[in-house]
Amino acid sequence: MRPGERAESDQVEPTRPGDTGTWRRLHTASPDREGGERSAAAERVYRFTDNLSLRARLTLIYGMLFFAAGSVLVLVNYLIVAVLLNALLAEEGAAELLAQRHLIEEVLTHVTRFSLLALFLVGLLAVALGYAVAGRALSPLQKITRIARRLSERSLHERIALSGPDDEIRELADTFDGMLERLDRAFDGQRRFVANASHELRTPLAINRTLLEVALSAPEVSPDLKSVGQTLLETNARHERLIDGLLFLAKSDRELESRTRVDLGEVAETVLSQLSGDIEESGLRLRRDLRPGAVVGDPVLLERLVANLVENALKYNVEDGEITVRSGMYEGVPAIQVENSGKVIPAYEIEGLFEPFRRGSGDRVGSGRSAGLGLSIVRSVVRAHEGVVTAWPRAGGGLVITVCLPLAPPEAPERR
Repeated sequence: MRPGERAESDQVEPTRPGDTGTWRRLHTASPDREGGERSAAAERVYRFTDNLSLRARLTLIYGMLFFAAGSVLVLVNYLIVAVLLNALLAEEGAAELLAQRHLIEEVLTHVTRFSLLALFLVGLLAVALGYAVAGRALSPLQKITRIARRLSERSLHERIALSGPDDEIRELADTFDGMLERLDRAFDGQRRFVANASHELRTPLAINRTLLEVALSAPEVSPDLKSVGQTLLETNARHERLIDGLLFLAKSDRELESRTRVDLGEVAETVLSQLSGDIEESGLRLRRDLRPGAVVGDPVLLERLVANLVENALKYNVEDGEITVRSGMYEGVPAIQVENSGKVIPAYEIEGLFEPFRRGSGDRVGSGRSAGLGLSIVRSVVRAHEGVVTAWPRAGGGLVITVCLPLAPPEAPERR
C-alpha cells in the first residue's frame, strides 16, 4: 500500500517505518450517535434483566403472584362489604338508605384503605419469605454449581452424590454424576493414548532416520542412491514434525499442568533469539517492540505459541518482506502481536487458517517445513489460557495476529 492511501474497513494498515511501537488495530465505522444512545439504553436494560439471579426471579414471581391474589381478595372484600351494607339498609326503607349513603361510602373507604395497607405489609413479608424459600429450594443447585467449578481434568473423580427426595433436582445431580463418570474415562483414555502414541510413533521414525544416515555415510554410495536417501530423510523429518505437532496439539487442548508467572516480552525475546538464524537466512526485515506483559500460564506452551506465530510469519511471507513483533499491554491486557507481509488473504479465509492441516494459498518462504498445525496449536494454547486470538488481513498482503491473555494478579509483597 502506498503512503497516503487508507486501508479498507476490514484490513489493518501496515506498520510504517519508525512506528514499530504502535499496535495495529482494525478500523471500523463509528455508529451514528442516536442509534448508539438507543443501543446503550437497550444494553443497560438487557444487562439488568440478564444479571438477575434465578433466586431473585423466583422471588419476583412469588411477590407478583401474592400481590395479584391479594388485589383480587381486596376487590372481593370490598364488593362483599358493599353488598351487605346495602342489603341491611334496604330493609329499613329507601329514605334511611339515602340518609346513610355517606356512612356507607366512609365505611367502604376505610375498609379499602386498611385492606391495601395490610396487603402491602403482608406482601413485603411474603417477598422476604419467598426469598428464603427460593434459596432453600435452590440450595441443591448451588451445591452442583460449586462442585462443577472445582472440577478439572485431574479432579473428575469427584461426584455430587446428592441426597434427598427423588425429585427433578436429584435426577439432574445423578445425570451430572453419570456425565462425570464418562468424562473421567474419556480423559484417562486420552492420556494413555497420547503417552503410547508418543512412544509408538516416534520410535520407528527415529530408527528409519538412523538407518538412512548410516547408509548415506558409506563411501561407496552412488549419487542416485544418495539423492533418494536425502529425499527420504526430508520426508522422515517432515513426518517427525507432523507427529510432534499432533502430540503437542493434544497436550495443549488439555488443562494447564503448570501455572507460573511469565513475561510475554521475555518469551518473545527468547523465541526471536532461537530463530535468529532462520530470520537472517530468510532475508526478511525484523522489527520488534518488546515490552513487559505479565501473565500466569504454562511457560512451555506460551513459548510454543510465540514460536508458531513467528515461524508462520517466516514461512508465509514474500521476498524482501518484513516481520514486526510486539508485546506488552494492549487495551489493558497482556498481548503479543505478530505482523508479517505476504500474499493477499481474503477475510473469509482467515477463520479456516486456524483449523488443522489448513495452509495459506500463497507462496511461502520455506514452504516445505509446514505441517499445517501452527495456528491450530496457537488457538488451542490461547483457549487453555482463557485468552483470545484474532487475525486480520493486512493491507497490501499478509496478516496481523494478536493474542490477548488474562492479566496476571499482582504479586504479593515479600515479608522480611
